[in-house]
Amino acid sequence: MSRTPMRRRLRRLAALGTGVLLLAGCGFRGAYSFSLPGGADLGDDPYTVQVEFLDVLDLVQQSGVRVADVPVGRVDEIELADDWTALVTLTVDGSVDLPANAVAKIQQSSLLGEKFVELAAPGNEKGEGRLEDGALIPLERTNRNVEVEELLGALSLVLNGGGLAQLQTINRELGEALQGRESAIRSTLTELDTFIGGLDDQKSEINRALDSANALAGTLAARTGTIETALDTIGPGLDVINQQRDLLVSMLESLARLGDVGTRIINQSAADTVADLELLRPILTQLAAAGPDLAGSLDLMLTYPFPASAVIGAGDGGATPLNYRQDQRTGGYALFTNMTATVELDLTQTLCRYVIDPATGALEQKPQVPGDTCGQAGTPPANQGGASGGSAAGGSILSLPGLPGDVVSRIPGANTQTGLPGLPQLPGAPQ
Repeated sequence: MSRTPMRRRLRRLAALGTGVLLLAGCGFRGAYSFSLPGGADLGDDPYTVQVEFLDVLDLVQQSGVRVADVPVGRVDEIELADDWTALVTLTVDGSVDLPANAVAKIQQSSLLGEKFVELAAPGNEKGEGRLEDGALIPLERTNRNVEVEELLGALSLVLNGGGLAQLQTINRELGEALQGRESAIRSTLTELDTFIGGLDDQKSEINRALDSANALAGTLAARTGTIETALDTIGPGLDVINQQRDLLVSMLESLARLGDVGTRIINQSAADTVADLELLRPILTQLAAAGPDLAGSLDLMLTYPFPASAVIGAGDGGATPLNYRQDQRTGGYALFTNMTATVELDLTQTLCRYVIDPATGALEQKPQVPGDTCGQAGTPPANQGGASGGSAAGGSILSLPGLPGDVVSRIPGANTQTGLPGLPQLPGAPQ
């Protein structure tokens, strides 16, 4: 054997030993220590994220990390934490931007495919911050998918020990129950659909009614003491009402009899009442017709003999017969009236038309004679200065203007003095 092949073998063994020592010093983990081809591109500045899982199933190192089903990293390490949960270390491409409250989930590429870790933004809350290097996604934001083994196991329970065998019996009994009642069931379902639709249309009113009932319940709960006091004090009142039960029954019976009597009276007097109202109709009609005049007469009642318009006009500065003036004695206000009247009495015109009956001595009116100018201005009376004279009636004619006492004395109730007394002087009248 030549030395050259021997030397080559020794060199190979030395190189192999050196490689084993180097691998042992770097923590060689078998095939997982080698980078697999076709992995995700981590870029120039990747960052590390730790994720807590309750169970990682058969997830292994070098498994993929995806965002929206796009590879963005790999699983570097899987270890067991102190609380018996799995702590998975991920390396993610630095260009991937995720919020700090991102979620992680173990998914499966197909039914029998490989497992991978999916990172995503939270779907039920708003994203906050940015997922940085060394961040930790806690256990409450991680989950996993359902395994095929779990699904088949649950299905086996249904098929073997569940109620699947009774489905045929249930179907047969249901068919017998519905047979011949299809129209009634269809109508019931239609009415139920209408009812549910009405409830859905009135859900706002139902919610408002429930809120009102809740507010009422809250008010009653806040006034529990008052309600208890009312319930405690209503007992004596009910006892009093119970003691007065006979009187209340008697009162109601008397009221019923009174109602019967009143009904009988109304029935018997209905015709008379209607007749009275018919008779009263003309009076009410005339009273209604005299309504404006009646209101005008009431206007004169308080200020008689002057209308109220005269009093109202006094405040306008006009010359009216009524004025309110201040009383100097009392300091109050009184109503004063200024009225001027001119009275013209022509006794010649009046007395010359009367004669005295010689037989009875009574004063009688002289008969009217055509052409008689008695009492006219500038015409002397029939007897100038005589005491009596003839007349068509046979009586004495009163002589004017002297009016002697013998003639005047013959007038019943006349003054015996010669001439008539003068009229009294009115205050404020011209002299």
